[in-house]
Amino acid sequence: RSSWLLLAPLLTPPVPVITAPPCSLCPEGAHRFQWIRNLVPEFGISSSHVRVLSSPAEFYELLKAQIRAAKQRVVMASLYLGTGLLEQELVDCLEETLEKSLQAKGSPDLRVSILLDYTRGSRGRKNSRTMLIPLLQRFPEQVRVSLFHTPNLRGLLRLLIPERFNETIGLQHIKVYLFDDNVILSGANLSDLYFTNRQDRYVLLRDSPEIADFFTELVDAVGDVSLQLQQDDTVQLMEGMVHPYQGDKVAYCEIANRRVMEVINSARTRQELLHAKTFHSSEPASSLLPQQGSQASGALKPEPDTWIYPLIQMKPFGIQIDEMVTETLLTEAERDARIYLTTGYFNLTQAYMDLILGTRAEYRILLASPEVNGFFGAKGVAGAIPAAYVYIEHQFYSEVCYLQQQERVQLQEYSRAGWTFHAKGLWLYLAGSDLPCLTLIGSPNFGYRSVHRDLEAQVAIVTENKALQQQLHQEQEQLYLCSGVVSSSTFEQPNRYVKLWVKLVTPLIKNFF
Repeated sequence: RSSWLLLAPLLTPPVPVITAPPCSLCPEGAHRFQWIRNLVPEFGISSSHVRVLSSPAEFYELLKAQIRAAKQRVVMASLYLGTGLLEQELVDCLEETLEKSLQAKGSPDLRVSILLDYTRGSRGRKNSRTMLIPLLQRFPEQVRVSLFHTPNLRGLLRLLIPERFNETIGLQHIKVYLFDDNVILSGANLSDLYFTNRQDRYVLLRDSPEIADFFTELVDAVGDVSLQLQQDDTVQLMEGMVHPYQGDKVAYCEIANRRVMEVINSARTRQELLHAKTFHSSEPASSLLPQQGSQASGALKPEPDTWIYPLIQMKPFGIQIDEMVTETLLTEAERDARIYLTTGYFNLTQAYMDLILGTRAEYRILLASPEVNGFFGAKGVAGAIPAAYVYIEHQFYSEVCYLQQQERVQLQEYSRAGWTFHAKGLWLYLAGSDLPCLTLIGSPNFGYRSVHRDLEAQVAIVTENKALQQQLHQEQEQLYLCSGVVSSSTFEQPNRYVKLWVKLVTPLIKNFF
């Protein structure tokens, strides 16, 4: 049975054609996931280059250290940049590093490229744009700030929907932080909460030039179809570009699709050629891999034991790769395999829910309790969003009970005083294994927005290395330690009361949050 047949409706022309069914190459262990390279580039690296971070403070300190050490490039993609003191310190770090580059002999080498969402980055009088304009004014030749505007917010809709609510239509949601050849993948934004007491996930890929090149090209591609921030706080289009909300929507989306797919396909071709040279040559594999600059002793670069697969989801542009891979992983998960899935916003698509309820693997799903939901205590209508998530969670739990799946599918709620919860991703444990061999980490929440509205990116990390598997296992355990198992009594607690109007409205608006 080929699981691609199950995904036939999703196979749209912009997505590369699948040339081999999953599991046909190496059916055992980590190698069973090599089918993913039929869709996206496969980057083989040493597990010693992967470091899993655990706290917001660690993430923040790493960002500052990496900015200060950067020589050639800083590329940062986020939903927005906050306006507090911690965010200003990041901007100051960028300014210092750019100043150093400017004072170096010859022309400055350092280039800074920042990609944010237009609507979220423009919210309020003091916003992401006003934070970054001084850099544009001081270093016009070295700094680029791109603001992505969804093509779906246009015309009367754009005029009528007020600020903040306009963000429900679609966003730039990718979070990638890249410094020379070091890449941080995360779900965290560049805001003080994410540096202090908002729990997320973060992984650093060190000395990984091919991966850094890929994400630089991806951010450049999205940047090219975005609005360019100017020194006077206006925005301009790249020359010859179709306007995202004033121009023809179909033409804009076709250009964006072509631009992003060029990045994915060219990287995939490059990596396939490298793979063919490495694995189909008579020379030993290690002798064909490039030398590491830091290894002055002449030692060879270690053979890869870990593989990185970038998974892109941009449904407005007809790109559904992350959705395809995620659905296939859920479909193919065998009996007695365990999947730990986490999301800060529990609002799974119907397809994901059907696969979880209808397949054989065990699931442990970690979600935010109402008190650690990012919208808890918000003013106005947004204050009811945690109650809407409780209602969605209760409906799903009722379905699990109706199907008598409580042993196989377990919900757990993250709860931690003074903290909010924003972690997302999954860890896959093969049957009989105490350690995960695959994790997904990045921006998607597994919900309708992630699949249909927003621009998303994550990576699948597949590893054979026990030490890295142990790191991933500890990350999972640390998150799940702060949780309690959901039971029917959970929904009888006073703080789980959902008002009638919320129950009535939730089905109508659940595709917007």
